[in-house]
Amino acid sequence: MSFVRNAWYVAGWSTDFGDELVPLTLLAQNLVAYRTSDGQIAVLEDRCPHRLLPLSKGKRIGDTIQCGYHGMTFGADGACVRVPGQSNLPKSAYVDSYPVLERYGIVFIWMGDADKADPALAFDLPELGQEGWHVHHGDKLHIRANYLNVAENLVDPAHVSFVHPTTLGNAASENVPVHVKTADEVIVAWRWIRDAEPIGFFKAFGGFSGNVDRWHYYYLHMPSTAVIDFGSSDAKLELPEDQRNKGVRIFALHFVTPVTEDYTIDHWMHLRNTALGDDAASDQMDAMFRVAFAEDKAILEAVHQEEQRPQKRKPIRIAIDKAPNVYRKRIRDRIEAEATDDLGDPVAPVFVQHD
Repeated sequence: MSFVRNAWYVAGWSTDFGDELVPLTLLAQNLVAYRTSDGQIAVLEDRCPHRLLPLSKGKRIGDTIQCGYHGMTFGADGACVRVPGQSNLPKSAYVDSYPVLERYGIVFIWMGDADKADPALAFDLPELGQEGWHVHHGDKLHIRANYLNVAENLVDPAHVSFVHPTTLGNAASENVPVHVKTADEVIVAWRWIRDAEPIGFFKAFGGFSGNVDRWHYYYLHMPSTAVIDFGSSDAKLELPEDQRNKGVRIFALHFVTPVTEDYTIDHWMHLRNTALGDDAASDQMDAMFRVAFAEDKAILEAVHQEEQRPQKRKPIRIAIDKAPNVYRKRIRDRIEAEATDDLGDPVAPVFVQHD
């Protein structure tokens, strides 16, 4: 399985989880989630250790889940608290529980070693907690494709001109150079299109009619969270790159969650520095995003289908693939690192390293 496990993944929005048992799948692992009486979200392995019936098919009793087959009952920490017909509780009578982090109305689950679940490792963006920004949770895009293809598509400004010609791009950007920076932990790809016709999105939302300067900055956070900082300003302003807040600026956040090797959910939302508190503007933007993201979905699913077919030759890579190539290598390195335990530097070793 090509999954990084020691990471926080988005399971959904806070509003997705309440008193009911919610089955979900992350990294090919079936889970069940619910809010306990104190408002916290509990996430457990969705499989009774007795006859393997999913616990989500059972029922909730207080803060516990009773299996729907023979009534074994488990607490929010995964420990078995009751076996009908006997007083002793076998040591193996438990289900795994998963650390949960909830912030900004987003629910994160740590899918790896629980003792490594550091909240500081979860995605954050300063603007999420700053005044002057409107935060709006969007939707979930279900894509029948591997998450790596979905994530690398979100650090690829070059595709916008061709996949989204009426929404997020147009022909003016086809030959504009893409800049890439891979030295830091976050991979960045960006470009500016100066003094060009506004794209369809900003004609509808920004109200631009004359030429604009527009930008696209793509930030890919490991293992699969993307931030797209894009916007426009009147070309006459000749806006410097570090003064993007003076234009119409939007952050589109994509939390790419691997469900299985062949199925991905992209939880998307946005922040904007204009139309604060305007729900009608949020609805308008959602409608435009859905059109654009459906275009991505069609491309990614078609690519995934072809990847499953026999290939006579290796796919080629071109100049614009720099950021995706680095991303793939980092994923491979992290998966390999998780496959073994590093005991650190040896003490009194019986060998001597000479190179």
